[in-house]
Amino acid sequence: MSNLAPLSAYSSLFIRQRRELAEFFGYESRNKYEILTTEGQPILYAAEQGKSIGAMLLRQFLGHWRSFELHVFDMYRNPIMRAVHPFRFFFQRLEVYDAANRYIGAMQQRFAFFSKRFDVVDASGQVLFSVSSPFWRVWTFPFERAGRQVAVIAKKWGGVLRELFTDADTFRIDYGAELTPDERALLLAAGLFIDLQYFEQNAEDRTNR
Repeated sequence: MSNLAPLSAYSSLFIRQRRELAEFFGYESRNKYEILTTEGQPILYAAEQGKSIGAMLLRQFLGHWRSFELHVFDMYRNPIMRAVHPFRFFFQRLEVYDAANRYIGAMQQRFAFFSKRFDVVDASGQVLFSVSSPFWRVWTFPFERAGRQVAVIAKKWGGVLRELFTDADTFRIDYGAELTPDERALLLAAGLFIDLQYFEQNAEDRTNR
């Protein structure tokens, strides 16, 4: 059985960022996440790789433009998938691989004036889902295929102090019924992409808005 197959057991999941005390003082630490059921039971973990001084400096000064990898593990530290973000100033991209290093697909940002727009593509580059989140629904990201909504990722309000002073975010993924394990894995990676691309920000920047 594929390591991705257990994702088919859930109609909804939460992605919760694990915050660190240093974020209150403007330090951008490695991104770490818990993936939980709707009952709050953790089933997966995701962690940004790179503990070197160079990686730390890139996080502080290049933000989401930097190159980095996120690895996703199960509760027993078995690898499930990994997401690779190449260095880019424009049109950000996140490429997804399973535990056997099989390329699954990617998130590719698209040009847009008044919305957050990106596509989810499969291993051959064909568009699986398109996302366009208009400015009046900045926390909601509907995923559409052939004009029909098949999934939604929404950021959940974390309270005033949490929103102002930390990068700790929580997202809910609602899956449609007709999705393959690969598609569900890509949607999980899309939740991480949304946080890193649209909500990752230094705590000092938040307080200076």
